[in-house]
Amino acid sequence: MAGTLFLLLGDQLTESLEMFQCINKNTDAVLMAEVKQEATYVHHHKKKIVLLFSAMRHFARQLENSGIEVIYRTYDCADNQGSLQGEVMRQLKLRDWGRVVVTEPGEHRLLISMQQWSSMLGVAVEILPDTRFICSRQGFADWAEGRKQLRMEFFYREMRRQTGVLMEGTRPVGGKWNYDQQNREPMPANVAVPKPTIFQPDPVTKEVIALVKAHFPDHFGELERFGFAVTREQALTVLNTFIQERLPDFGRYQDAMREGDPWLFHSHLSFYLNCGLLTPREVVSQAEAAYHAGQVPLNSAEGFIRQVLGWREFVRGFYWYFMPDLASQNYFSAQRPLPEFFWTGHTNMNCLRQCIQDTRKHAYAHHIQRLMVIGNFSLLAELSPQAVQEWYLLVYADAYEWVELPNVASMILYADGGKLASKPYIASGSYINKMSDYCSNCGYSVAKKTGPSACPFNYLYWQFVARHADKLASNPRMQLIYNSFYRMDDSKRSAVEQSCAEFLQKLEKNDV
Repeated sequence: MAGTLFLLLGDQLTESLEMFQCINKNTDAVLMAEVKQEATYVHHHKKKIVLLFSAMRHFARQLENSGIEVIYRTYDCADNQGSLQGEVMRQLKLRDWGRVVVTEPGEHRLLISMQQWSSMLGVAVEILPDTRFICSRQGFADWAEGRKQLRMEFFYREMRRQTGVLMEGTRPVGGKWNYDQQNREPMPANVAVPKPTIFQPDPVTKEVIALVKAHFPDHFGELERFGFAVTREQALTVLNTFIQERLPDFGRYQDAMREGDPWLFHSHLSFYLNCGLLTPREVVSQAEAAYHAGQVPLNSAEGFIRQVLGWREFVRGFYWYFMPDLASQNYFSAQRPLPEFFWTGHTNMNCLRQCIQDTRKHAYAHHIQRLMVIGNFSLLAELSPQAVQEWYLLVYADAYEWVELPNVASMILYADGGKLASKPYIASGSYINKMSDYCSNCGYSVAKKTGPSACPFNYLYWQFVARHADKLASNPRMQLIYNSFYRMDDSKRSAVEQSCAEFLQKLEKNDV
């Protein structure tokens, strides 16, 4: 009897997938392949490639130790076909496989390709649902159908009801669904932050690091001091350490930023959730258990659970519900190319310098750095949505299109015109000054509103408000902003306009 060839993608590294319930160890095999097409369609951060290739190789050993045949194709195999389809085709020529089974990928482009494989390869190809997520694609579509607005808060409440997480019968624990108001404190300078959980590269990871140095020298980011978890055991260590050391203070400081300290009290779990080494169910369960055990306050437990059970599940459903149109939307007709400092970090704006340099070093920045510093600037400077989307996809080790695109196109850039967010997330320099210590070491003054030494966020903010009044002034959540704008005298508006023109001209010339 011909066996089944199971193709396992590099971000699906968990035996909780449905496909592992179907494998016959006597006749079937799992194919895993490091291929050029997936590693280079955008120039992924070097550390992201090391994380995935090393995690894949470790997971392959885990499967082999459980008695499953694994056909593993390394990137530098002399006859590597360079694409997933090519590698599947090669196996079909080498052995008589009765069918091919794959779990649905996290990118629309790849799913469309796989849906053509059966006719192209001449063999049955079955695409299984990705059961790692708590809400299925159909479940999200059923929830979204007929709603005028898709808001994460209401989806999150429904997920809480369905799962019973932080619930007392039909009511939320503590009487409130959301404790976000308690989670916006700036971080005092004297607060000590636990060190991030890092791991020394083992021989497998060292091999991969050498491979990435040799084959991806022009990719973004630094490769030194690689310390990500690459096995499930290591990922569980990161989870357990977060619950014990960071989660108690995660809530109140989750929006804070501090110079030279990118990790703070955040979980650093998205790397492992998004590649499969951890599952959302176990992560949510541990956070909830820590609350019930009295180890963490409710605002921290709820705030973290909302990120996983609420936001993560929501954006995944949102992505599939609105693709492929989501990728090309551009509500504000933004066209400006990315400035050079997005790659180098060389800018006099210290907040951007810190966040981009953190990204270069670690393939990581936390959600407020991504949203309210880099993202806020991208929106106010009207950078091309497609260019910004590609940048976010390639620079972060936890970025896959299903999670990156809704966050960037819809949340950060408001490119969909409000399908996801109720208003654009824009802010002047005062917000960054409140939530960080970045402004004290900046080449600009956050106290100045216009002129060559003023914080660019200040005048970019008001110019954006002025330029898009036709699209935003009627938004109820923008009323206070426009009331202030309409009270602004002509001389102030003129100074804003002039400061913007001068700054954007320098930006386009890539002046520091």
